Amino acid sequence: MTSTLGVSRPDQAAYMLRAAAGEAGRSYKRQMLDLLDVQAGQTVLDVGCGPGTDLPVLADRVGGSGRVIGVDRDPVMLTQARARTHGLQQVEIREGDVHALPVEPNTVDRAKIDRVLMHVADPADALAQLHRATRPLARIGLAEPDWDTLIVDAEDLETSRAFTRYTTAEVVRHATIGRSLARLAELAGFQVEAVLATTPVFRDFQEADHILGLGRNMQKAIDDGHIDRDRGHGWFAGLPRGPFYASFTLVSVICSR
Repeated sequence: MTSTLGVSRPDQAAYMLRAAAGEAGRSYKRQMLDLLDVQAGQTVLDVGCGPGTDLPVLADRVGGSGRVIGVDRDPVMLTQARARTHGLQQVEIREGDVHALPVEPNTVDRAKIDRVLMHVADPADALAQLHRATRPLARIGLAEPDWDTLIVDAEDLETSRAFTRYTTAEVVRHATIGRSLARLAELAGFQVEAVLATTPVFRDFQEADHILGLGRNMQKAIDDGHIDRDRGHGWFAGLPRGPFYASFTLVSVICSR
């Protein structure tokens, strides 16, 4: 299969599931869940739960006496999350926005926001909402990429750099939020306990094209006049010809209330 410029954005739920299923996705998620130290009987909140990727694992950790609340505003995601957690009585799926969490104040023992803050209108407000929902001594896990660190190996280095600049400036709403997570968490009233950085590495071109949007975002950059058409097409066409490499930095913050 050959990827082409201008392909449409993939189904969002399928995209999220595929990203979580890769080695890099499994690794940082496992690390975050371990550091959250979820205990049996606790109430856990997954903000922006998407298709429910992490909900079954959280349900297993809280046991029959605990509760897991998944919140998302997308009806398609909510439908898939409900299907994925069917039969798990301790899981409750709620429709709601990160800026108006449908959760009573001071009721959550553990919470996570995973690759959501980069898309929301006001990350600081979202964290303030989370602070309101959590109990004293609660533990919170945050994870966001820093797209300014996106590296794509190519002979045309300047076009790779232009692609990263375009991704940061035009494609992602809060593209550099990964580096700001610890500061924003402290400003929201949380105590930062750990800041971790991982580097997802892509050696397979097709996988990188799907996850990083190489073709579709290059076409946008060309259409928007940020990158010359011939140069952009040549850059993209050359990526699968030899050994491929791309990476970016993902920042995880563990904090307490």
